[in-house]
Amino acid sequence: MFTITNKEFKQLADYIKINYGIHLKEEKRTLVAGRLHNVLIQNNFKNFSEYYKHILSDKTGDATATLINKITTNHTFFMREAEHFVYFKDKVLPYLKNMLKDKDLRVWSAGCSSGEEPYTLAMIIDEFFGKEKMWWDAKVLATDISTKVLEEATKGVYSNEEISTLPCNWRLNYFKKIGNGKSVPVDRIRNEVIYRKFNLMDAVFPFKRKFHVIFCRNVMIYFDAQTKRELVNKFYDSMEYGGYLFIGHSESLNRQETRYRYVMPAVYRKE
Repeated sequence: MFTITNKEFKQLADYIKINYGIHLKEEKRTLVAGRLHNVLIQNNFKNFSEYYKHILSDKTGDATATLINKITTNHTFFMREAEHFVYFKDKVLPYLKNMLKDKDLRVWSAGCSSGEEPYTLAMIIDEFFGKEKMWWDAKVLATDISTKVLEEATKGVYSNEEISTLPCNWRLNYFKKIGNGKSVPVDRIRNEVIYRKFNLMDAVFPFKRKFHVIFCRNVMIYFDAQTKRELVNKFYDSMEYGGYLFIGHSESLNRQETRYRYVMPAVYRKE
């Protein structure tokens, strides 16, 4: 396996931190070298210095896309931290249904990984509104920096074991079997999720209208305190008053530093 020197690791770590906010600690050095090993072999690079120069000089974006696909960890599953979805269904949606006279509900799944979270949100919204859903614009925006997981999410192919944690009526109503023990969301759900590549480190978020709900769970664990603080401020500025921010249970916001009000573990509100 290729050895990565202190200088080479620092170059890559600094590049990833500046451009994507991900803070790679020293203990991740072996992991980084291992995940990038085949990339160096396939491109005939002699060392990580050559690879780093290639990243900087590549104008196509392919090199950085490969780097991010290799470095990021995209572990998720249906109904992860399920109490968030219960709160979204029982508290958030009833409030927004009464508040939004224009019937324009804006939900963002930031760091959507392979699609389990945004599809779950789409199913909850569909079930909640029922026949009234046809009068609502309630699509879910789902974003990630990894082209690999966005491709997986767009295809939406899940094993029957992966969807086994979902309620039985959801599996029957919202999925169709495609053989080989695989299922995909029905078009009614698939069409309610819009997938886009997006970097949360962008200085300005380009959204024309503000969100009512933002899910960004188990993403900020990879950021240092300043990056996390800056991102939360951007979320706040991109959210309507009365909106909700859901983060991962392993994450928390400093109540002295955030303008959000704490609601319950890993749930905050803009007031």
